[in-house]
Amino acid sequence: MASPVIDVHTHCLTEQWFSLLQQHGGPRYTVKQVSGGLRAIHLDGAPFMTPVPPMFDYDQRLETMDKCGVDICVVSLSCPNCYWGGPEVSLQAARIMNDDMAAAQVAHPSRLRWFASLPWQYPELALRELERCAGKGASGVMVLANVGGLSLTDPAFVPIWDAIDARSMPVLIHPTAPPGVADMDMSRFQLTASIGFTFDTSLAVARMIYDGFFDRYRNLRIIAAHGGGALPYLVSRMDQCYDNIPACREKIAHRPSEYLSGILADSVVFAPEVLALCVKVFGADNVMYGSDYPHTIGDMPGCLARVDALPDGARDKVRGRNAQRVFRF
Repeated sequence: MASPVIDVHTHCLTEQWFSLLQQHGGPRYTVKQVSGGLRAIHLDGAPFMTPVPPMFDYDQRLETMDKCGVDICVVSLSCPNCYWGGPEVSLQAARIMNDDMAAAQVAHPSRLRWFASLPWQYPELALRELERCAGKGASGVMVLANVGGLSLTDPAFVPIWDAIDARSMPVLIHPTAPPGVADMDMSRFQLTASIGFTFDTSLAVARMIYDGFFDRYRNLRIIAAHGGGALPYLVSRMDQCYDNIPACREKIAHRPSEYLSGILADSVVFAPEVLALCVKVFGADNVMYGSDYPHTIGDMPGCLARVDALPDGARDKVRGRNAQRVFRF
């Protein structure tokens, strides 16, 4: 029997969430027009996320899935998620999206699943929302690679990680605009999308490895978005630093590359040779099909075509078997 096709990296929005961001996201988050006529969300003046009509339309999503041969999509709120505004606004933003995604799953139980969004910057509220979302059928949790500039290994987030680990939930680490976008001149050429995002994910997961995160949390499964960022290309450098720089060995007793067998990645990369490297480095059991639909650079049919071109031993695993195991579908 052929593997089901499960897309673990897709995004959605609601007009209510978008309106709330425009009301309460300032002064750091603003919405302005960019080249091509679309409106993009900016952080400190640098555009980094462009809402497009399909994000707001589940019917169009299902039509696209049917056209591309995708059986199940796991949806999530994209960046900047709900990491803006005070406690009440941030919780409201999370609940708006979580309730919308949960309702979509109820309406299309054989086609849609979802990652819960949490107001991580307010841990007590995040824990309550995690409990609520688990009860509503969330398949996992989505977290951005930095939470308002804080690292995911910040001590403030320990209670949240403990609770997620206790539930053995998968966690999608998705990039956002990295800290310092203005200083790095990322407003020009929308460099956040092409370079900044992969940098954000790579830095977050590398820090987690060196910090001993994966020794402390054995039950949750981390999914590093966009093919693991630049980690497939850089993990050998991380090993070299571990071997030669004492600071890299302060909290771990194994080379960084040895941790990759416990980390997952998606297939949101845009060349066959890059996907092949991703599968080689993370392992065929640890890569799952993802498309980044419907972002402007998302590519549901192209990402699936590259997965389908993988060798026989990896193809079905990446198409959907790995996701079935990880999410218990």
